[in-house]
Amino acid sequence: MKLDLSPTSWGRVIAVTAAGTAFFIAVAFFVDSFNFPYLSPQALWHAQLTDLLLPLGLGGSFLFFLMWKIRQLAIAQRDLSVIAATDSLTAVLNRGAFSMLVEAYLEQTRKQEDTRSGALLIIDADHFKSINDRLGHDCGDQALRLIAQAIKGQLRGSDIVGRIGGEEFGVFLPGVDPSQSWLVAEGIRRRIREMDFSPGGRACPLSVSIGGTSFSGPTTYEAIFSAADRRLYAAKSNGRDQVSFDPAEAALVSQSSAATVH
Repeated sequence: MKLDLSPTSWGRVIAVTAAGTAFFIAVAFFVDSFNFPYLSPQALWHAQLTDLLLPLGLGGSFLFFLMWKIRQLAIAQRDLSVIAATDSLTAVLNRGAFSMLVEAYLEQTRKQEDTRSGALLIIDADHFKSINDRLGHDCGDQALRLIAQAIKGQLRGSDIVGRIGGEEFGVFLPGVDPSQSWLVAEGIRRRIREMDFSPGGRACPLSVSIGGTSFSGPTTYEAIFSAADRRLYAAKSNGRDQVSFDPAEAALVSQSSAATVH
């Protein structure tokens, strides 16, 4: 089993404390060793015991306390990073963190020789303004949380989801083909459509419109976002509560982006 030596782990605290204490003991024995030949057996025993216990007690305690505080700071920094990247209402990534992670993945595809595919979905809650107007913003917030949960429930561990607008969510699906992407999008749409949302006992059906595009090969976040946004506009123009996914357009996006990159 591999020892976890990350800044937030107890393994790092214990390892540094043990190694540092051993170093202090070794130094104490080395410095005092020049006096050992001149000491009586009893004095030698006391000197060696001192060289062992003093660094062990003082150095070990100091190192443990220091590493413990460093671990606490690392945990606090990690938590702050998570908070900074998370939308506080829906507990998914915020727009900045979402776009940064997607662009990082796409950057890797541009550097690697093997072709990598994926898809981007933009999900927009239908008639969301009317929910806020009729039921209040608290109910609107509750609806957004339910939609976010439904989206996450349809995704794999490697997929990325973020809130990219007031009632808009983005989903990035690395390593999938267009047919798989459409199935995920349709699964999200159906799950949200079938949810029971009845604030205050008043039934309020939820639905979403989804625009999607896929890519195969080098592309950019801006290119696939624009393509998915056009498909979202088509889904809303055609009556909402539907998925508009155009693999043909996605192929053109990837080709034009590849030409730009190279």
